Amino acid sequence: MMPEATIVLVFQLAVLLFSVMLHEIAHGLAALKLGDQTAKLAGRLTLNPIKHLDPVGSFLVPLLLALSPAGIILGWAKPVPYDPNLLYKDYKYGPLKVALAGPATNLLIALILGLVMRFGVGVISPVAVPYLSSIVILNILLAVFNLMPIPPLDGSKVLSTFLPARYRLAFESVGFIGIFIVLIFLYLFFGFIIDISYSIFNLIVGPGVR
Repeated sequence: MMPEATIVLVFQLAVLLFSVMLHEIAHGLAALKLGDQTAKLAGRLTLNPIKHLDPVGSFLVPLLLALSPAGIILGWAKPVPYDPNLLYKDYKYGPLKVALAGPATNLLIALILGLVMRFGVGVISPVAVPYLSSIVILNILLAVFNLMPIPPLDGSKVLSTFLPARYRLAFESVGFIGIFIVLIFLYLFFGFIIDISYSIFNLIVGPGVR
């Protein structure tokens, strides 16, 4: 029989994979609804995890966090491709809607299961509570993390929507360097992300429930 810590870690990894997958699919569906079929044609509107795995975000970062004292993992999937020039149903705010679709999906998952925990006291098995709690907090973490205004995270796309054109182009051209900035940010401010996430968790689930 596997040790309990190993079971929890495997469960968290499975939840993380499924959650980041839904996050990316939500981006693709939002783009499709606005007129862009890029994600659909690329085969990214699928629940096949192989299509969404990212070497850094789906393997390296979760592994490093699993080996750290953080006690919780975080990561991301391969970004879903989309072309803002094809969002003909809303050129102005289309990119903003696509960017927010991912974090909104994670928050919706957290909200639904969090309210089940909050109002299901006495009905939900005590054994299930820690697992539900893991799903809720991981999805909140994903939403909060992705809303940080650092390229290539979703928050950077939200911010760039409101920047003047000359600054927007420079901001969005950070490219691959952004991954290193994200990793440094995680190293320095992961505790800050956790604090914000648990505040939202307590707001949804209620204080004292873990």
